[in-house]
Amino acid sequence: MSDLKEICSGLPLNPLPPNRGRDPNVPHAPVRTPNLTAEEERLALRNALRYFPPSHHAILASEFAQELRQYGHIYMYRFCPAIRMRAYPIDQYPCRTRQAAAMMLMIMNNLDPAVAQFPQELVTYGGNGQVFSNWAQFRLVMHYLSEMTEEQTLVMYSGHPMGLFPSLPSSPRAIITNGMVIPNYSSREQYEKMFALGVSMYGQMTAGSYCYIGPQGIVHGTMLTVLNAGRRYLGSDDLRGRVFVTSGLGGMSGAQAKAAVIAGCVGVIAEVDEAPLRKRHEQGWVMEVTSNLEQCIKRIREARSSKTPLSLGYHGNIVDLWERLLLEFERTGELLVDLGSDQTSLHNPYNGGYYPVPLSFRQANQLMSTDPGRFRSAVQESLRRHIKAINKLSDAGMFFWDYGNAFLLEAQRAGADVAKVGGGATEFRYPSYVQHIMGDIFSLGFGPFRWVCTSGDPQDLAATDDIAAKVLEEISGNVSERVRQQYRDNIHWIRKAGKHKMVVGSQARILYSDQKGRVCIALAINQAVAEGRVSAPVVISRDHHDVSGTDSPFRETSNVYDGSAFCADMAVQNFVGDAFRGATWVSLHNGGGVGWGEVINGGFGLLLDGSDEAAKRARLMLNWDVSNGVARRCWSGNTNAYETIQSTMEENRQLRVTMPFQVQDEHVLDRALQG
Repeated sequence: MSDLKEICSGLPLNPLPPNRGRDPNVPHAPVRTPNLTAEEERLALRNALRYFPPSHHAILASEFAQELRQYGHIYMYRFCPAIRMRAYPIDQYPCRTRQAAAMMLMIMNNLDPAVAQFPQELVTYGGNGQVFSNWAQFRLVMHYLSEMTEEQTLVMYSGHPMGLFPSLPSSPRAIITNGMVIPNYSSREQYEKMFALGVSMYGQMTAGSYCYIGPQGIVHGTMLTVLNAGRRYLGSDDLRGRVFVTSGLGGMSGAQAKAAVIAGCVGVIAEVDEAPLRKRHEQGWVMEVTSNLEQCIKRIREARSSKTPLSLGYHGNIVDLWERLLLEFERTGELLVDLGSDQTSLHNPYNGGYYPVPLSFRQANQLMSTDPGRFRSAVQESLRRHIKAINKLSDAGMFFWDYGNAFLLEAQRAGADVAKVGGGATEFRYPSYVQHIMGDIFSLGFGPFRWVCTSGDPQDLAATDDIAAKVLEEISGNVSERVRQQYRDNIHWIRKAGKHKMVVGSQARILYSDQKGRVCIALAINQAVAEGRVSAPVVISRDHHDVSGTDSPFRETSNVYDGSAFCADMAVQNFVGDAFRGATWVSLHNGGGVGWGEVINGGFGLLLDGSDEAAKRARLMLNWDVSNGVARRCWSGNTNAYETIQSTMEENRQLRVTMPFQVQDEHVLDRALQG
C-alpha cells in the first residue's frame, strides 16, 4: 500500500509536507502550561530541531516556537500523516519481519481517531497518555520498524527512537521505557517541563507501550468490578434495579456505561465534555443522554422501578449530579443510588483530568491556561464539595469505592474529609476497588489478558473467542470454587462478547484469566494459526493493570500491607523477566493509571505466528508473567496468593518460591516489644 510505504520512508524533507495545522474535526488536548523560562524555551526548540537538517531550521524553528507558546508543547503538526490512521492488516506493512509489522499495527491502532482521545496530539487516553511526544518520532519509528531484521532491537527512550541495535533473534524486537526519571525529580511540575523539553514522556499504561485496544479493555474489568461489588456490598449477583453512579466517558472511563448494562444495572455516568459523550452515544455504549438533572432523576426512578438495564449519560458536572441525588434523599428519604465511584482522570487533575464545578467546560479550559493557580484552587474546592455529597449519601447506605484513578488521593490533598481513622498510608475512608473487590482476584492470578487478530478479519476474532471459551470450559473442572466462579464470569463474557459489539479499532478481545488459562489459551490460538483456522498471526498482551505488571500503592498493590506497597521491584522484574523469556517487545513506565511519580508499571507484546518457537516463548513467558506477582503477593501475606502459588509449585516442580511463615500468636510481638 503506497500510503503505508510513504509513512515508513522516514521524515519527508524534500519537499517538506504542507503545514495543515490542527484538524478541527477531531478533539484536541488541553493547552499545557509548563512554565518554561526563556532559556528552557530555547532548549525545547533546540531539542526539537535535532530531528531535522539545518537547511530546514529557519522554517521549522518559528513554527515550533509558535506551537510551544500556543499549546505548551511541540507536536510538529506539519508531520502528522494524511493517511487514515488505523490498524491495517499485518501483511500490508512494508517490513522484513512480522514481529515489526505487529508493532506497526498496534501503534497505528493506538492513534486511530476512533480509538485515540486526542489523535493529533498522539494521546491515546487519560488526557495525557502519549504514544509519542511528536510526529517526527512516529515517522522515525515506522521507518526503523520497516527496516528491522530479526537480529536487531529498537530502543525507545520516552517516545524517542534511540535507534536499531544488534541483538539476538531470541531478544525482544523493541525495548520501551517511558518517564524513567530519577526519583527525587519525579514531580508533576518537573514532568511538565521535561515533556515540553521533549526529553521525557508519560506513556500511561498501554498508550506508550502500543497495546491499547480501545475502551473494550476496561469494559470487561469494569463489568467484573461491578458484579463483584454487588456480591460484596449488596450480597447479590442480581443487579437489576440497582443504580451505579460514576463519572467520565473518555478513553478508559467510556467503558463504564457499557459495563453497567452488561452487569444488568442502571449506570448513570456524568461527563462534562460533549465530544466523548456524543462519541459513546453514537457507538451505542450510552443508551440515553440528558443535560437536565430533573430528567436524569426521573429516568433513574423509572429504570430502577422497572428493573431495566440502562446506561444514561448526564452531560454536566458529576458534583452537580451527586448534590442533586443528596437533595432528593434529604427531601424524600429515598436513596436513589446503591453503588458509586469515579473515573475522572485525577492522575492529571490540573491539565484537563478533572473539571471543577461550577465552571463550564469552556470556562474551565480557558482558566486552566490563563490562570493555573486559580484553576488549581477551583479543582480543590470542587473535590471538597464532591466528597461532602458522597460522604452524606454513603452514611445513608450507598457503597462507594475508589476506582484507582487517584480520586481519594487528590481529594485528601485538597483537604476533603477522606481520612481513615487508624488507616495505613494507602488507606482512606473508602476502599480502593483493589482493596475490597479485585485484589483477591489478582491474587488468584487473574488479570486482563488480551489478544489482537492481525488479519483485521472479524471471523478470526470469532474463532479466537470460541477457542478461549472452550479452553476455559475444559480447565474449569478441577479448580477451587473461588477460581471456578471467575472462570464462569469470563466464559459468560466471552460467549457474549461478539454480540455486545465491543470492537473499536483493531479486532481485539480481552478476558480475565489466571496463569493456567492464559498459557492454555495462547497455545491453543498459536496452534489455530499454525493450522490455518486463524488466518494470520495474533498478538497477545495484557493491561499493565494486573497481578504482576504494576507497583501502584493506591491501586494495584493497595492491598499489600507488609510495608512494601511503595516498592517497585515487581514491575521492574516483570519487565526484565518478560524480555529474556521471549516477549516480542517490553515496556517499563513511570506513572501509568494513577499519575506521574505514583507508580511503576511494565508490559509486553508477544506475536503468536503458529511456530513451535512462539509456543515455547508463550509458555515460558506467561508462566513467569503471572507467577512473579502471585509470589510477591504471597510473601506480603495474602492468603489467596499463598494457596495459588502453592498449587502452581505442585504443578511445576521447577518453580520454587520462598514461602512466608505467619506469626500465629500476636502476644509474641507484644512481649518482645515490651521487654
